[in-house]
Amino acid sequence: MATTPARRPVSSPRELTRIGDRVSFLYLERCVIHREDNAITATDESGVRYIPSATIGVLLLGPGTRVTHQAMSVLGESGAGVVWVGEQGVRYYAGGRALTRSAGLVEAQATAWANRRHRLDVAREMYRLRFPDADPAGMTRRELLGGEGTRVKEVYRAEAARTGVRWVRRTYDPGDFAAGDAPNQAVTAAAQCLYGVAHSVVVALGCSPSLGFVHSGHERSFVLDVADLYKVEFGIPAAFDAAAEGAEDVAGRTRRALRERIRAGRLLERVVADVRGLLAPYRQASEADGPEGPDGLDGPDAPEEDVVLLHDDHDSLLPGGRNHGAGAGR
Repeated sequence: MATTPARRPVSSPRELTRIGDRVSFLYLERCVIHREDNAITATDESGVRYIPSATIGVLLLGPGTRVTHQAMSVLGESGAGVVWVGEQGVRYYAGGRALTRSAGLVEAQATAWANRRHRLDVAREMYRLRFPDADPAGMTRRELLGGEGTRVKEVYRAEAARTGVRWVRRTYDPGDFAAGDAPNQAVTAAAQCLYGVAHSVVVALGCSPSLGFVHSGHERSFVLDVADLYKVEFGIPAAFDAAAEGAEDVAGRTRRALRERIRAGRLLERVVADVRGLLAPYRQASEADGPEGPDGLDGPDAPEEDVVLLHDDHDSLLPGGRNHGAGAGR
């Protein structure tokens, strides 16, 4: 008898495609998304398309999509992000699981976030990644925000001059996507895609989406931090290229242009490396780390089994899965 999807064993992180090797994002609309074995299917009036779930970084679901429970199950098992987006504004819901069994990165993130000085240091390093020609050493948060705002405005003006697109200012109505002009719609569409990509990588690495170093108070603060690292290099140029071709289907053309830029620039690999680099100074080696890297994501020798450790009173770790009571084991 054929194995049904519900009876298939759950994949381990070792068996899944590394996040850096995946397709950045896939946009679907006006179709029914289901599951067949470990692939998802997209069915519309033109037929059925089969998509290996473990090759997707994030799935963007546009207007007119319906998705089954089994499809969501396999996407979650594969560590893929799932985002609902609509023409009348951003609607963001994401799912998936970490591709690592180690808590090392999220613990490093929490360590850096909980210390005000370290939190500012990470924010400065993020600024340096965005603008390599700048030296943010010693800059206050207000100076970082002011510098970022000025530089992004300059990028908008430069891209408008490069493409010949008329640009007035950045405007966005969360309740009415169509209220913006073509370049603003394109910038919004590009931002949606970058948020999805960033969220899928953050979750895959086992980090917390909510502990941000620039943004704060939102469930996706760290996602917004990470996505902004690549807005100037990837998102805004793709948006203006699409807007230069006209207003018709500007969101769709933006997604296609951005996806090609992400592929050519190997962005997923960069996001993984940048997040690890930002958090590396705050990370302590752990017995749970995989032999190919601190997250067990880098090769076939990643640990297959969970490793659970316990804190003791001296800030060291004890093995889990055993009784530590007085006289235990006698």
